[in-house]
Amino acid sequence: MHATVQAPADVGLSTQTLKDVTRTLASDEFEGRAPGTVGEEKSIAYIAQRFAAAGLEPGADGSWYQDVPMVELTPDPSMTLEIAGGDAPLTLEYKRDMAVYTHRPVAHIDIADSDVVFVGYGINAPELGWNDYEGLDVRGKTVLVMVNDPDWDEETLSGPFGGKALTYYGRWPYKFEEAARQGAAAAFVIHDDQRAAYGWNVVVSSNTGTQLIVDDASESAPEANAIGWISHDAARRVLAANGQDLDALETAAGKKGFRSVPLGLRLTTRIDNTMRRIKSHNVVGVLPGAKRPGEYVMLTAHWDHLGHCEPVDGDDICNGAFDNASGTAGLVALAEAYGKAGPADRTAVFIATTGEESWLAGSEYYARHPIYPLSRTAGGVNLDGLSIYGAARDVTITGVGRHEMEADVARLARQQGQSVEAESMPENGNYFRSDHFSFAKRGVPMAYFANGQDLVEGGKARGEAAARDYIARHYHAPSDAYDPDWDWSGAIQELTLTYRLTRELADSSAWPNWTPTSEFRAIRDASADER
Repeated sequence: MHATVQAPADVGLSTQTLKDVTRTLASDEFEGRAPGTVGEEKSIAYIAQRFAAAGLEPGADGSWYQDVPMVELTPDPSMTLEIAGGDAPLTLEYKRDMAVYTHRPVAHIDIADSDVVFVGYGINAPELGWNDYEGLDVRGKTVLVMVNDPDWDEETLSGPFGGKALTYYGRWPYKFEEAARQGAAAAFVIHDDQRAAYGWNVVVSSNTGTQLIVDDASESAPEANAIGWISHDAARRVLAANGQDLDALETAAGKKGFRSVPLGLRLTTRIDNTMRRIKSHNVVGVLPGAKRPGEYVMLTAHWDHLGHCEPVDGDDICNGAFDNASGTAGLVALAEAYGKAGPADRTAVFIATTGEESWLAGSEYYARHPIYPLSRTAGGVNLDGLSIYGAARDVTITGVGRHEMEADVARLARQQGQSVEAESMPENGNYFRSDHFSFAKRGVPMAYFANGQDLVEGGKARGEAAARDYIARHYHAPSDAYDPDWDWSGAIQELTLTYRLTRELADSSAWPNWTPTSEFRAIRDASADER
């Protein structure tokens, strides 16, 4: 039996605002909202205007904008990867076979005759007794690593790496960081549609052409000089060049005790970047607290998208209507609701971040240089894509089992007639892929939830089909465009839950924590004295 879905309580949320803001930000006039472009100028001015109209105050030291210094790196697309030492030399081509780049703000990267090593999943997890680098010296070498983690194909959430739920060890940023800690000169992830949970087209649209990185030396994560992706077919050819079978190595790499395999191959590549330093911006608005203005609750959504991208049927603007014009529209609608209700006890901070599509750049910069102390931030919610398929009977918490606010999400969801269901695709590792992660890893409990797939109209079959269709056809593609026929009733459910959760926290004296087993618990505990 399903719970009856009740009409969300009227907290002043405007469906018209959702339509207007999403349609505007996702229009061709905004050119896909890439940071450092005319599209950014139009986007941030529009968001600041909507924040002001909602009753917020400028939240960045008297300005609406927090400057985020970034470096734009545009590689020469004629680059290749040359593989020597096998039966015959191989040449891997940019976009077709590989997507290679660097996150170092330099004009040139040279990798010459670097020994190539297959290191399985590229994981060093001493607490799990797992080390793919054990007994291996990869200093100055190139490592090939598999995406995801060893128990990715489990049907359940049981297993040393959480079963089918992706852990941070399975995410490609971790693999680049660990390769650098091991001294590798270059690290390339082998793409696979199932393990990555998206196709090669997403790799190309997100990792080729101009890349944006934060121009900030503080807390910079170490990475190898050259990083990127190799297609599964290209990786198969590389390994076969010296008599190795990719399928056999992948199977072996999933077993504890796997030993990495030097391939007897040498890799050469050169990255030639055109560099441009730009200044992007987070848009920050606040509603000062009435009783404890020095304590904060945070609401975030990223305004940026990919700008001009790989064309499909002649369309080269990735408008990002769902991702994330809709979430930004939700942030504006929440600001309006807060403005109508008046100040809470704590200060509500609304941040429309830049550079989420560029390695969470805007939220990462804010987290490194917070305008409002993270130790005095009680918690928050991040919005990244609102429901556009209508009302749902259920709510899904992404990254379940992490923080104490989950119980509040469940309680409030039940009050509006929705059950809380298990995350439908934990294998996607969504908790590590949006702006809340920049704050979470610094101890701030951040909730990330959305309507589930049990839609009132069409049930789970329609919900699951819609999710698959979006990933396959629209994610990071020009077809993620505004549709006037979208049903916003599900978005109102999500935003009502967000409003009630954050407003309840803003009117309380509670300091939510992470669960005792969370990797972020110690950081939160250490900040208690500052409160």
